[in-house]
Parts: sequence; structure tokens; C-alpha cells
Amino acid sequence: MSDQVLLDLLDGNREHVESLPEDHFADVQDEQHPGVVSICCSDSRVSQEGMWNVTKPGQLFTPSNIGNQVWDVYEGERVVNGNLLYPVAHTGTETVAVVGHTGCGAVTAAYRAVTDGEDPDHRGIEKWVRSLVSVVEAGLESEVVDADAADESVVNQLVEYNVHRQVAFLREADAIPNSTSVYGFVYDFQRVYGDDYGRTYLVNDDGETDPDAIADRLPPAYADFARSLLY
Repeated sequence: MSDQVLLDLLDGNREHVESLPEDHFADVQDEQHPGVVSICCSDSRVSQEGMWNVTKPGQLFTPSNIGNQVWDVYEGERVVNGNLLYPVAHTGTETVAVVGHTGCGAVTAAYRAVTDGEDPDHRGIEKWVRSLVSVVEAGLESEVVDADAADESVVNQLVEYNVHRQVAFLREADAIPNSTSVYGFVYDFQRVYGDDYGRTYLVNDDGETDPDAIADRLPPAYADFARSLLY
């Protein structure tokens, strides 16, 4: 007897196929030109298509990894993660969204590595957690993170701090054209920033991190999307 999880996957795909109109993939059969590459943490509670309400193929390029990290290491040098860089370099994408989320396990693991010396058991996981350690250390030493707060609060502040560091790296990277817009968000499914589950808060607008200044750049209807735990 097949595993029930496998059957659920097959059943879900059958429903997916049956729901698609005949021309669903007509415009993207031969090529893709997504308007945005959204790099998010690979967490089962965080759906990239869901948070942006994207239903059509070809609109959103969606790499994910532990801790929504825009970088990787190649021959000892920190470079732009190829999963993110591909659409910027090859499909004409000129907008990048860096999306952290409240309660991030990767940031929590890096925080524990710094404060308790607790490292992950598996090397494949440790690589990504260790690459966040310098971010956490810098955040704890900064003036914007309240390192004396409760651990849960500190982690959520560090989530936002990490988004800022990732955005800054992209904006300074030679591989990213100056014409590319880079935005930083925190997806809140725990109501840390406000009263709404699933709101994606804009915490970094192409380098601007002050929430009041960001709100002033947005139409009034979107002003509530600009919030911060750091300012």
C-alpha cells in the first residue's frame, strides 16, 4: 500500500491539473520574464505565491533557502546566490524581494550558536546557519537590536536586521545592476508587527529603513505595510 502522504500529493496534483484553464501556460511555454525574484526562507509556513497572491505562472521567481540568504561562497569569496542571480542576469528581472519571517528557525539557530555555542548536527545545515552567525553577532552588538530583551523578541529583531544586511549586500554587489530595485520584507504569521496574520511588512525600501520615511513613499492605502521592530 502506498504511503498516504504520497497519495495526498498525487491527489493534490490531480486537483491542480483539473483546475487549470487550457491556456494557463500559453504565454510562458518557451521563455520566462518574471517581474520579481522573491528570495524567502525555506519554511513550510511561508508560501511565496500565497503571500503575494500570485496565481499565474511566469510572474514570480521563487528561490528559497535557510534564512533567506542572498549570498553563497564560491572559491572562498562571498558572491550573490546563483538561484537569485539567474533571473536578474538572464530573464530581465529588475526587482528583488528579500523576505524574512517572524519566528525564523535559521536565525534562532544562529542566535543559539552565538549565545550558547550550540551548532546544528548536520554539515549541510551548519553551512547556512554559520553564514548567519556574523549577521547575528553584528546585530547583537548594534544599537538597533535590544540584546537584553527576551529571546523570542531578540530573534524577531534579528530577523529584520538580517533582511537589512541581505538587502545591503545586494545593493553593493557588482553582479546586480544599478537599475535593480531591492526591497526587504518580513512576513508576519505570528502577529508580531501588527494585528494581521500573513501581512508582509516592508522594512527596507531600496536602502531606506526608517518606517516613517518608507510610509511617506507609499500611497496612503499602503502606509500600514511600513513597520519596524528596530526603529
